[in-house]
Amino acid sequence: MRLYAAMRNGLFVTDGAGTAAVRLSDHDLECVAATGERVFCGTFDAGLFRSEDGGESFQSVGEETIRESVMSLAIDPTDPDTVWVGTEPSAVYRSTDGGDSWERREGLTDLPSEPNWSFPPRPHTHHVRWIEPDPYDPNHLYVGIEAGALVQTYDAGETWEDKVPTARVDNHSLATHPDAPGQVWSAAGDGYAESENGGETWEYPQEGLDRRYCWSVALAPDDPNTVLLSSATGPRTAHNVDSADSIVSRKRDGEPWERLDGLPTGEGVTRAVFESGTADGELYAVNNRGLFRTEDAGTTWREVVAEWPTEFERTTARGLAVVDDR
Repeated sequence: MRLYAAMRNGLFVTDGAGTAAVRLSDHDLECVAATGERVFCGTFDAGLFRSEDGGESFQSVGEETIRESVMSLAIDPTDPDTVWVGTEPSAVYRSTDGGDSWERREGLTDLPSEPNWSFPPRPHTHHVRWIEPDPYDPNHLYVGIEAGALVQTYDAGETWEDKVPTARVDNHSLATHPDAPGQVWSAAGDGYAESENGGETWEYPQEGLDRRYCWSVALAPDDPNTVLLSSATGPRTAHNVDSADSIVSRKRDGEPWERLDGLPTGEGVTRAVFESGTADGELYAVNNRGLFRTEDAGTTWREVVAEWPTEFERTTARGLAVVDDR
């Protein structure tokens, strides 16, 4: 097992057995994605980096095409050579050769809702915060714009469909599941949402969820009805260490949300980022206090065996990737 935790000021690389290193510490990281030995890391200040040796070394890629800050990454679950990038200002790029070359998928900012897109800390712009490929159709993508819209494409970016009225506006992360065709889950700044019809309409089950500025959502590998969510009362308590007060919650089919213990939450803890593992009930979480693993969908947690760098204790997690090489 190899884990890649993108913190704001460095990429934490570990095998989960005590061996760890920090890469790209001289860049402002935004996202990470990995498959096999190949790792991609997006930065705000220097574009896209790729490793072909499991994170031992990184080289800049795509600089001739991708001129913007790289905010989101996704690897096609059916083809590891197809990689998607989302940027600020909002644009989507695709590579079909593992990152050697890239093409911009035009038309995204021609959607009617685009004039209303805006990222509050930099209100003159907006970005693609999340790209979620449909595991049943590699040409179907859910794309979250921060802030303003959840849009979709059904033809790999040839054309785009604008947001629907019931979708959340400020989608931070999205999740799909290979055992749940047509279902999609959203963690958004304006609350949690889920859809059972491919994003055509959305429901908002909030019972038991008392902090509704949501950041990361993940599903148990063996049960798409088990949802984990990180949230806070607002941006300051989610992202700023000095005022942080985040929680982790779980919802099971037909039950209200319940707050989970067993990993650091509460005062001084920035919102967690999740990633599903491969074994039944296995999920990972990273926040400013470290990297954690559960084997029972969040009931109990243990810290991953690796020394957590002190410089990460005052920053936020930007992304998490898990590669199972067992």
